[in-house]
Amino acid sequence: MTPDTSAQKPEHSPRTRSTGLGRILVAVYGVFAISATARAGYQIATKFSDAPLAYLLSAVAAVVYIVATVAMARRGVTSWYVTLGAILVELIGILAVGAASVVDSAAFPHDTVWSGFGRGYGYVPLILPFLGLAWLFYNRPRRAQA
Repeated sequence: MTPDTSAQKPEHSPRTRSTGLGRILVAVYGVFAISATARAGYQIATKFSDAPLAYLLSAVAAVVYIVATVAMARRGVTSWYVTLGAILVELIGILAVGAASVVDSAAFPHDTVWSGFGRGYGYVPLILPFLGLAWLFYNRPRRAQA
C-alpha cells in the first residue's frame, strides 16, 4: 500500500531564497525597511501634528518592510508564509494609500512611503511587491517526495 502523501507538510524548496535575485530583493527590502523606519521616526518625533495620518502610515510601511525583510532572509515554510503575508499587506497598502493620496490629496498634506504609489521613491514601492510575489511563488514550498 502506498503512503498518503496528501497529509504531508510542505517543505522548503531545495532552491534557497537568499541567493541571486532573492539576495537582491532582500537587500532592496532592507533598504526600504531602514529608510521607511528613519523617515517615520523623524516625522513622528519632529512634526507629528502636521500630518498624523501620513506619518502613521509611514510607520506602518516601515513595520511591513521590516517583517518582509527578516522573513524573506530566513529559510523555512513558516518564513515563506510570513513573507507572503507581509508582501500582500504591502501590495494592499501601496494600492490603497497610493489611490487615496491621489484622489484626496488634502488628506495627505505630507508624503508617505506609499503616497502617489511611491512617487517619492521612484515608484519602486509599487513595483517591489509584484517582484516579491513573483519571486515567492517561484520559490514556494513543495510537497515532500515519497
